[in-house]
Amino acid sequence: MASTCRRDETGLFARVEALADRFQAEAVEEYVRWFSGIIAEELGLWRADELEARYRRVRRPRPFAGDPSRVVTVFVLSRVTLGAEIAVTSLALEAARRRFPSSRIVLVGGGKSRDLFAADPRIEHAPLDYERRAGLSRRLAAGLELRGRLAEPDSIVVDPDSRLTQLGLLPVCEEERYYFFESRSWGGQSHSAISRLTAEWLETAFGVAGLHPWIAPAGPRAAPCGIAVSFGVGENPAKRLPDPFERELLRGLAALGLPLLVDTGPGGEEAERVRRALAQARLPSEQVALFEGTFAQFALQIAAARLYVGYDSAGQHAAAALGVPCLTVFAGFPNERFFARWQPSGPGPKITVRVEDPADVEGVLARALEAARRLLAAPPAGDAQVSSTGTTRTNSPIT
Repeated sequence: MASTCRRDETGLFARVEALADRFQAEAVEEYVRWFSGIIAEELGLWRADELEARYRRVRRPRPFAGDPSRVVTVFVLSRVTLGAEIAVTSLALEAARRRFPSSRIVLVGGGKSRDLFAADPRIEHAPLDYERRAGLSRRLAAGLELRGRLAEPDSIVVDPDSRLTQLGLLPVCEEERYYFFESRSWGGQSHSAISRLTAEWLETAFGVAGLHPWIAPAGPRAAPCGIAVSFGVGENPAKRLPDPFERELLRGLAALGLPLLVDTGPGGEEAERVRRALAQARLPSEQVALFEGTFAQFALQIAAARLYVGYDSAGQHAAAALGVPCLTVFAGFPNERFFARWQPSGPGPKITVRVEDPADVEGVLARALEAARRLLAAPPAGDAQVSSTGTTRTNSPIT
């Protein structure tokens, strides 16, 4: 079976994603049995049963029982995708800052992840790129590179279910230094959001309570913005609605009387969609502007907005962490638990428009625009502040 899957690497990682997205214990077990064999076959460094046995040991919650002052470095592994960096990794970074006040806190991952926390002087960065569209050997090579990076005396490793370790299966350091959050079955049958479950695990592991998502991108404070819009879907086309939804959503938002700032994303297909929708919407040039830049720079614009609107993607998690009123059009979820897990967490008002039928463009559009009106009618919460200690904007959630 491993050999068959190995020959079809596109299908292999599609299946990995499908198993992870279920957030079910039985899916985790299937993944462990299946992918441990693939890793063993590809690398030849461990037997599959050794990888399975180790995984079952490290997934058990283990409270840190050492002396925090003796920990020189805390390595926090990247979750790779930016939405998960905000919803999950940011909490791990905050727990490390608070539990280990005299230690180096090092985020291991790509530059886009680093940029989300660049304004915090305590968060150092160890660059390690992980190509989500690369083949198996290159993805595993990133994990093997980690083994050398993490071999630092008096250090611990916090793994929030990172792709760098293939969701905890690839050994990157001694077990006694390794703290692994198996996010896919933690929380059992509950429908809690992933950020709440992460906070629960971190309190169990490190005794730090009251954790919430946060970001600290570097850069000047943005000028006040009306409505920040993103049509990003994280390379998952199932998350978007078919045309003419995006065109009509832009028209409806513009009719609310506020200027729009629309992100073009990383370019490519997303930028083409954005430009096409704007051209077809025929909005006055003084009412709409395009944003072209990094996601961290766009997050600074979100912080200055009165409302954020987008699909289920990194933007919703940034807005929620910033306390900015957030409207999410949530489509393409594989099951109920995925929908619950990836709800945005933060102090501001949030409305999620659940999409059961992507073909119902008119119905979803009507619900989205009504939600936007409700969010804009909520009492103002003041300016969101972006700083090295995260971002806050207090407001009561809309239910």
